[in-house]
Amino acid sequence: MAVSYNPELHYSGFHDLSDQVRFQSTEGKIWFGEQRMLLMQVSAMANFRRELINSLGVDRAKGFFLRLGYQSGLKDAEMARKLRPDSPQLQMFLVGPQLHSLKGMVNAKPIQLELDQESGHFYCELEWIDSFEVETCLTEVGLMEEPVCWSLLGYACAYSSSFMKREIIIQETTCRGCGDERCIIIGKPAEEWENAAEFRQYFQADPIIEELYELQSQISSLRRSLEKQEAQFYGVGRSPAYLKVCKMIDKAAKGKISVLLLGETGVGKEVIARSVHLRSDRAEQAFVAVNCAAIPQDLIEAELFGVEKGAFTGANQTRPGRFERANGGTIFLDEVVELTPRAQATLLRVLQEGELERVGDSRTRKINVRVIAATNESLADAVEAGRFRADLYYRLNVFPVQIPPLRERLEDLPLLAEHFISKFHLQYHKRTLGLSDKALELCRRYAWPGNIRELENTIERGVILTDSNETIGQDALFAVFPKTDDSHGDRLNSDGALVQAGGEEPCPDWVTQIFDKNISLDAVEERLMRRAMELSHQNVSQAARMLGLTRPALAYRLKKSGLLHDESLE
Repeated sequence: MAVSYNPELHYSGFHDLSDQVRFQSTEGKIWFGEQRMLLMQVSAMANFRRELINSLGVDRAKGFFLRLGYQSGLKDAEMARKLRPDSPQLQMFLVGPQLHSLKGMVNAKPIQLELDQESGHFYCELEWIDSFEVETCLTEVGLMEEPVCWSLLGYACAYSSSFMKREIIIQETTCRGCGDERCIIIGKPAEEWENAAEFRQYFQADPIIEELYELQSQISSLRRSLEKQEAQFYGVGRSPAYLKVCKMIDKAAKGKISVLLLGETGVGKEVIARSVHLRSDRAEQAFVAVNCAAIPQDLIEAELFGVEKGAFTGANQTRPGRFERANGGTIFLDEVVELTPRAQATLLRVLQEGELERVGDSRTRKINVRVIAATNESLADAVEAGRFRADLYYRLNVFPVQIPPLRERLEDLPLLAEHFISKFHLQYHKRTLGLSDKALELCRRYAWPGNIRELENTIERGVILTDSNETIGQDALFAVFPKTDDSHGDRLNSDGALVQAGGEEPCPDWVTQIFDKNISLDAVEERLMRRAMELSHQNVSQAARMLGLTRPALAYRLKKSGLLHDESLE
């Protein structure tokens, strides 16, 4: 059933939207729901528009701003569904025009609005009053031949299309930016526009950009081919801590030296082990990974070194072990500390003599295997406790590499998250819009005790719980997580006034707070001087500059208040 907008009704307030705004001034962040926002001068956007028009031409600049607005519209359509899930269609749709007003972009006044999500019927006519794009255009460019509210149009197209789940095109029929009296927009399904195909061209990537992307794709493909040839594969990461590990691996990879990988569970030890193998001269041979903790104690020797038929009950056939299967290549022994004493002795012989005997066999077999071991606990402590052979420890510890936990390389977290999101998009045949700003912020503040493996599992959960073309929110990532405290963030109240964190009254200025708390002028001066001295590390000259005083003036006040006994203290 179609719902029509009655222009005689008051354009309802949007307190539920303004209440979503949070200011975290001390952290330099502004939030609207889970999306990070910006406050910036309109004059800066005006200058940016002029430069784009001069550099790219009007048509390409228009396409750029349309696509910019389009991305914002997609996010806000998702927000509308979450903020007013049980509201009538009309009230839910009006979130878009109301957000335009709340963000200071334009006063969107509906003239006629008809919509029906079930049948797909849609028609809207709005007046845009005081469009920021008209202002920026008139300021820097002057009157133009065609309508100029480009990003607003892109936003409206994306928002309406996402809301109606069909392609809706919004066009500006008159615009003050080209000399008309009013900015009027009309929206309807794409098939009802004669120029739909022409208008769609603006939402396609610019031909120059396409050419650059194509060249970048070719370069990336060539780089991947070279990296595969040279076996430079380390996983995902650009942080200094991770690159340091990669450089160490580079130095060890070419030789036969045993490598001991140290690090917490889930930091990616097997990825590094494969990197060593791929960078070595053995890259074309087998790479065999073994989790020693997953093999029963009484079978670990047979699994690693092979067994002869009849060697023990259940040994019904002769079979080679993992070492023989890795002959000529590399074997990765994860959780090596879990090896039994007999297995440790056999491993020591393999490392020293390059030979082994299968369980139940007397024949010695030559073996050429590079050993990469890993553990998440201290082998030195295991030696001291009598659980691990000291001589084997010294053979394995020739080239130790400490892999940093995820909490020490959080710069890599966005790259890792993007990598896993792409992976699970393919696996689950969907495409989300990625992590929300708030979700990414939460990930950066989380300690990640399970490291990269935990991050991968968390991202998988988020992709599963999030529908296509939706943003992965923080609730989708964690079933139980430490809730962020919004009480430390200022916000706007329903009247648009700044409200102090946790309160409902506008924030008093600092002078009013001083009077309310009966703090004397001497106390204020003392606190300011004390803090300035702390920040300047007791340097009187620097503290004086911070307070806007001369050094003698500050020294006099410090002595008077008893904060400085020796004027020579610097």
